[in-house]
Amino acid sequence: MEKDEILGLRKRIDQIDKKILQLLNERFEIALKLRRLKEQITVPEREKEVLQNAQRYPSYLMDKEFIEKIMTLIIERSKYIQAQEFKLIGFQGEHGAFSEIAALKFSDKSIPVPCKEFEDVFEETEKGMLDFGIVPIENSLEGGISRVYELLLSRDLYIVGEVNLPIHHCLLSLPDEDYRDLKVVYSHPQALNQCKDFIVRHKLEARPYYDTAGAAKMLSEKRMKGVCVIASKLCASMYGLDIIKENVEDHPDNVTRFLVLSKSKCEKGDKCSMIFGTKHEPGALLKVLKIFADCGINLTKIESKPKRGDPGSYLFYIDFHGSEDDKNTLLALDRIKKEAEFMKFLGFYPSDKRD
Repeated sequence: MEKDEILGLRKRIDQIDKKILQLLNERFEIALKLRRLKEQITVPEREKEVLQNAQRYPSYLMDKEFIEKIMTLIIERSKYIQAQEFKLIGFQGEHGAFSEIAALKFSDKSIPVPCKEFEDVFEETEKGMLDFGIVPIENSLEGGISRVYELLLSRDLYIVGEVNLPIHHCLLSLPDEDYRDLKVVYSHPQALNQCKDFIVRHKLEARPYYDTAGAAKMLSEKRMKGVCVIASKLCASMYGLDIIKENVEDHPDNVTRFLVLSKSKCEKGDKCSMIFGTKHEPGALLKVLKIFADCGINLTKIESKPKRGDPGSYLFYIDFHGSEDDKNTLLALDRIKKEAEFMKFLGFYPSDKRD
């Protein structure tokens, strides 16, 4: 009995240690954002204020000297990180999300920073709090993501890269959980749809959650028995969960395309994207598409979306191969600008060769 109590208390310590590290990482991420807003790294008045605030915390186990040592180390680490001038890339969701994996694939030298909503990714990139933002634009099984299309239209950002990421889901549970006791599975609605056959076959009750990684984080904190989540393999190590089974998606060819966004244009690229609208008249769309054909340009995607505030009208989102050094591409863009009722160019960028 005493041995079980020791193991139980040690598990709680391990959980607390992991939480401390997660919170420290979050604090350093905020410090990196803060660096974009202040003129200098060292601000003595603020450091003094932070130490004083920490020492006011009532504790019988930590004296003021101990608290000062800890907080001084944290402050020094924050200043060191701020001095490195890291590039920040924002993604929607919690750490461990597939968007973070895509961000690291785009640049393993940038620091991925979680954002609550797609709007936050766009807004913080637009304001310069982030150097890049990365957002999913379409999934090979679920199709396009409407909210991202809307933000591409309304925000003043350029596409500077893309990442085509194979999506492989894992079934994760708390350590030492017997898989036969699992009854409920949490995940993002799209992930649940992509694993529907697996979920039905194993008689699991599917419950939607705002984010795959968020579901993993929630399970690690709430420690619910009989509950599992569908998330990335990265989430297992990040949140201390066991992998019950890998590749639980129903279709192996499950790929999500991500766009990388920036305030500045990309210098070179072999692909570009744009949004345009046409007049309400017969053949208007055909006239625009014929320009691409006449210029020998290969379209890789065209998708229509309803135009907000104008029922019955549509905007067209197009991707095609072309570069700013190609005369035919520049000619096509010039002719489309004259022919279309509305046009927004989203930028040249290097294509991910998976397409």
